[in-house]
Amino acid sequence: MLIQEVKMSRNKFISLGLIFVMAFAFTAVRETMSQQKKNPEELQSKLTPMQYHVTQEEGTEAPFQNEYWNHKKEGIYVDVVSGEVLFSSKDKFDSGTGWPSFTKPIDKENVTTRTDQKLMMSRTEVRSKKGDSHLGHVFPDGPGPDGQRYCINSAALRFIAKEDLVKEGYGEYQNLFQ
Repeated sequence: MLIQEVKMSRNKFISLGLIFVMAFAFTAVRETMSQQKKNPEELQSKLTPMQYHVTQEEGTEAPFQNEYWNHKKEGIYVDVVSGEVLFSSKDKFDSGTGWPSFTKPIDKENVTTRTDQKLMMSRTEVRSKKGDSHLGHVFPDGPGPDGQRYCINSAALRFIAKEDLVKEGYGEYQNLFQ
């Protein structure tokens, strides 16, 4: 009896270990793929001209004439290049600027900032960490507890509706909408 229990415990341990290894491997592969900077020709074939201009050439799209400035559906926004999870519709607000604005990223580890001296002023540029895509800028005039306004170009984003999170491989973010 004891030997049987030990074998069952060992098998459960091995099964859990395999599940953990597979989950870790899947995450590592996804991260490695998104960390690889794609070559310009590949990106130009994958992205629209505006998406390429914004994400790779640090461009800006026109206000009030972009896909997500007035978007109200629940879901998450990911980097159009790498698929990194960036923002939630729960943190989106109407800033009156004509661009999608958010009070915070879902995970601050997925975005980086750097000083931008273009346009004869100092601003804080926001980029995706793994994809290194230009997303927009962050300003200290937002309504949230941290006072941040992440002013993001729609062309840098891909929206995943809450009902499609599992299908699109982002099931771990369903809890944001429960």
